[in-house]
Amino acid sequence: MIYIRSTIFFILHSVTAVLFSCLGVLLWPLPFKWRYAVVSQWAKSNIWLLDKICQVKLEVEGRQHIGDEPAVIICKHQSSWETLALQAVFPPQVWVLKRELFWIPFFGWGLASLNPIAIDRKAGRKALNQVIEQGLDRLTSGAWVVIFPEGTRIAKGYIGRFGIGGARLAKETGYPVIPVCHDAGKSWPKHGFLKYPGVIKMTIGKKIATDTVSAAELNQQLFDWMELQQTKLEGKKPMLLDKKKEQ
Repeated sequence: MIYIRSTIFFILHSVTAVLFSCLGVLLWPLPFKWRYAVVSQWAKSNIWLLDKICQVKLEVEGRQHIGDEPAVIICKHQSSWETLALQAVFPPQVWVLKRELFWIPFFGWGLASLNPIAIDRKAGRKALNQVIEQGLDRLTSGAWVVIFPEGTRIAKGYIGRFGIGGARLAKETGYPVIPVCHDAGKSWPKHGFLKYPGVIKMTIGKKIATDTVSAAELNQQLFDWMELQQTKLEGKKPMLLDKKKEQ
């Protein structure tokens, strides 16, 4: 049954991705928030489909920490699930992502319509400056900015080293940070086709002000929080994974 349910979800997930991506392109002339309100329905509908078809449910702790002020979201990255769930939980947002995602037919076109910050991960300091410059623009416009500090999906039971980009963005723009952890890997494994029934728990931390700490101190604080929350969710302390080996 898991294979059948996963297949049905995959078909609906793929078909709706094409439809909403085309819709996003058609709506490109409209303001960002209008486009986002429409295109983000794809993510919300897929969270609903996961529940109804695959019996994968979402449980959120800490919604009260979100508030109205835009912030930098620093999120655990285990699968594709969180890219959907964040849209179902948080206000309008943009993501820092690798530019290669734009090359995916249909999906990449729809993604581009949502004003992401697309970087060349090999560009080093140039990419970091791009994140800060464009991140400030997005935050000032009222959009939240999502960053996956591990840089790539990390399997359940592991944690990757944090890049400094998210902490630098928050520090240099003065916007607060909200950390987010979850255990999606148990139901939607990294690169996994099968979706295993269960409750995925998302923990939203309190907003962290950036005016009294350095970017390095903030980054370490975020890593420590993420490691602690992942330990609570998974029942054991995650192993530190060398990102270069993972890639």
